[in-house]
Amino acid sequence: MNTLQTDYLVIGSGAVGLAFADTLLQETDARITIVDRHGKPGGHWNDAYAFVALHQPSAFYGVNSLPLGSNRKDTVGVNQGLYELASGPEVSGYFDAVMRQRLLPSGRVSYHPLCDYLGDGRFVSMLSGEETQVRVARKTVDATFFGTSVPATHTPRFALADGMDLVPPNALPQLWMKPAAQRPKRFVIVGAGKTAMDVGVWLLGSGARPESIHWVVPRDSWLLNRLHIQPGLEFFHQTLGGQADQMEAFAAASSLDDLFDRLEAAGIMLRIDRAVRPSMFHFATMSTGEIETLRRITQVIRLGRVTAIDAEGLLMEQGRVAMPADGTLYIDCTASAVEPRPGSAIFQGERIVPQLVRAPQPAFSAALIAYVEAHYPDDATKNALCATVPFPHELHQYLHCNMANMANQFRWGQDKALSRWIRDCRLDGFGKVIAGIPPDDIDKLAVLGRIRAAAMPAMSNLQKLAAQAI
Repeated sequence: MNTLQTDYLVIGSGAVGLAFADTLLQETDARITIVDRHGKPGGHWNDAYAFVALHQPSAFYGVNSLPLGSNRKDTVGVNQGLYELASGPEVSGYFDAVMRQRLLPSGRVSYHPLCDYLGDGRFVSMLSGEETQVRVARKTVDATFFGTSVPATHTPRFALADGMDLVPPNALPQLWMKPAAQRPKRFVIVGAGKTAMDVGVWLLGSGARPESIHWVVPRDSWLLNRLHIQPGLEFFHQTLGGQADQMEAFAAASSLDDLFDRLEAAGIMLRIDRAVRPSMFHFATMSTGEIETLRRITQVIRLGRVTAIDAEGLLMEQGRVAMPADGTLYIDCTASAVEPRPGSAIFQGERIVPQLVRAPQPAFSAALIAYVEAHYPDDATKNALCATVPFPHELHQYLHCNMANMANQFRWGQDKALSRWIRDCRLDGFGKVIAGIPPDDIDKLAVLGRIRAAAMPAMSNLQKLAAQAI
């Protein structure tokens, strides 16, 4: 058995593992060993469909030391006028550059792709079968907590009869390879999350007729308006002003439904079908251009989840929908990007389990956790600064998510060194904008005053709303 010596063993080279390793490398002299099952850095991005893109601007994603994208705004398409969203291939190439241009050249990082981690510091190569024992001087970092699932690696939970044409979104750009007689006449999008929305926008943008598309939507979702999540001073009133509107809605809402109504009225939240009240929220972020595109799909099936697909069509939880077998292409969009699981302490003795400390920012969270690991003395102190933020799956969990976000932000604000690091962190987004406001800019300072004035009433009211929702 081979042996290695290291200070930190990081399991996973996706966004979380790389963001953690990048900051740890900057803040310490530690040696880092990274083990991953994929053949390239980037985790699930290696398996994503070709037309996937970030939900939120590239400026907020990746690792702290290397910008993603060129900080430009899109001039065409459904994201026109807003800051760029890196595509899947761009993100994959970026993470490869992080490894090849930042981490490995340091001389303190070793990277082992195509390896299965066996536990207890052991991993085995998928190619040679050789086993390696890693002697870890400090800690093992499990960067796989989120359990991200994408369509290409996902097994559907419904039955599929022989002969049915079911594909992941990855297969759609390859439809040109089919003979004309075998190309689909109709498309059925199965699933209602961000992947399904991406597929709908892509199909319509690629020339599919709206009437050729059916969309299975078990539950409608509230969506964040991307306009209010933009970097740069020119969007100050949309971003920081939006935060003020959000905080005031938190403080004034009389119920969970009233809260979402207020957020929708302020333009913070969007929904695709104005006649249907959404019952879930997963932080999916869309532009109004994407929403208008998806509204062109009118054949929406709301009969619960699919339980089976056969030659007669769709068997649903609440009924059956007939669909011709010939010429129908089913597109599986039912993978869960974030698997529901209970949170745990992040710092656990000789083990670190990065999780969200600010939702919905896994890369920022991982970088901050690494900074705290490098500069604070004990697990109790570290866990106090890095309380986990639950990812919402049901609407009422949005309340707990925001309470945890706000509590962490308050704790960080009491620590001058950590506050300074956050302000300078590329992944934070707004710290530099706020710090750069001139003292005589009364208009912008008034917006910050609204946020401060509403913060305590917002926390108090969120607690009341959460108690009502139990």
